[in-house]
Amino acid sequence: MGLFRTIAKGALRPKSPFAGTLDLFVTVDIRFARANSGDLHTLAEARWTNPRLGLRQSYGRVLAATYLVKLIALVVEPHAPILGIYELLTKALDYLNDHDPSRAFVERFELRLAEDLGLVGEKAVSVGESARAIEENFHRRLPIQRRQVLDWIGQHGKIG
Repeated sequence: MGLFRTIAKGALRPKSPFAGTLDLFVTVDIRFARANSGDLHTLAEARWTNPRLGLRQSYGRVLAATYLVKLIALVVEPHAPILGIYELLTKALDYLNDHDPSRAFVERFELRLAEDLGLVGEKAVSVGESARAIEENFHRRLPIQRRQVLDWIGQHGKIG
């Protein structure tokens, strides 16, 4: 179904069925009711399939995951099927669950995303070219988390 928005009515109540279920970067099976008008659907049920609790072990992991999600939100159209991009994000989040990010990881993700979007060819691309291609083709600046995660990586010595 692609990228879509939901609201979880009553999620903050103490006895909510969503208590402890809705969190950042988890994979969940969901059931929702489509909105009669507008694009904000109502969440009816959510069940964890992959909690990725390892992301919580490092600020760098959370920062990198945030960048990846914001980058994808920047380039996809709402309700457009994006199976390849979803699989790319899932693999990246699974990797971050067990590993701190590196510059090579961030740039490889950007390259794969740019390839999936048809922005760069199969020939070798210089460092940063895929990020520039995304920025130029979508006429939007990359999320600020890119600079923040690269700074974090520089401070923590993760090169490759």
